[in-house]
Amino acid sequence: MFAAYAARIDRDQPLSGLELGERPAPEARSGWSVIDVKAASLNHHDLWSLKGVGITEDLLPMILGCDAAGVDEDGNEVVLHSVIGQSGHGVGPREPRSILTERYQGTFAEQVTVPTWNVLPKPKELSFAEAACLPTAWLTAYRMLFTNAGVRPGDSVLVQGAGGGVATAAIVLGKAAGLRVFATSRDEAKRKRAIELGAVEAVESGARLPQRVDAVIETVGAATWSHSVKSLKPGGTLVISGATSGDRPSHAELTRIFFLELKVVGSTMGTKDELEDLLSFCAATGVRPVIDEELPLDRAREGFERLASGEQFGKIVLTNS
Repeated sequence: MFAAYAARIDRDQPLSGLELGERPAPEARSGWSVIDVKAASLNHHDLWSLKGVGITEDLLPMILGCDAAGVDEDGNEVVLHSVIGQSGHGVGPREPRSILTERYQGTFAEQVTVPTWNVLPKPKELSFAEAACLPTAWLTAYRMLFTNAGVRPGDSVLVQGAGGGVATAAIVLGKAAGLRVFATSRDEAKRKRAIELGAVEAVESGARLPQRVDAVIETVGAATWSHSVKSLKPGGTLVISGATSGDRPSHAELTRIFFLELKVVGSTMGTKDELEDLLSFCAATGVRPVIDEELPLDRAREGFERLASGEQFGKIVLTNS
């Protein structure tokens, strides 16, 4: 079957390790389902995999892709929950969690196999491309906002780095949930798009906000960390799920954190139950993922290049006809 996969690891030029071509189709196994992939979305995790983060050389070649929507063996339209345990039946309390492409072949292919436990029904209201955007970036944003930040309608939230998958999801979800959303971006066009999505104001990265906020959704890392901390109200919460600009900020703002009793919460992906809630939320409210571009799988390299450039606004989706 045709697939986009990591053939080599190159920390300096990750895209040099990306290859497109034939790979073995997944074999049926007890307790697992083989899914015909209709759409799969890119995440920064796929770029990190090409750099060797979360994967070792002995597992190569590895088909990339964490997210997918497709059709199961019985013809049901489905969405995949990407967090997989060693047992293949959920993640036990003492079991290390993994996601597709770390131990198991990913979704940038014509077919993928996952534990049947990880297969959820796709709401009829969502297209395959829309559903494929939800299991990583949108689920991460959902958990950051509603589980870890604990915000309620009427609260204020700052979303750093408008344009990325998690950031755009947080803006749209926050607006739909009745939050007062602020956003930042270095790019004027992306700031305008953030306002179109529901942000009440979008400012340049590092610029002073008109008010301090109850929570910050942080995925940028070092470049925005100090601004994130300074933007919080006393007792506010900073939720971080990524560090695309690096994980070593020049100013950790520790004095401000303890003096204002701020909370810093790490967040990674989300649970199957949260994904079910997110799917229902989108189906019921009309909220839809922001898609930057849809490309056929054989043009996957273009999608990777766009993601690596940081030019995208929303999700990049790869499709199988």
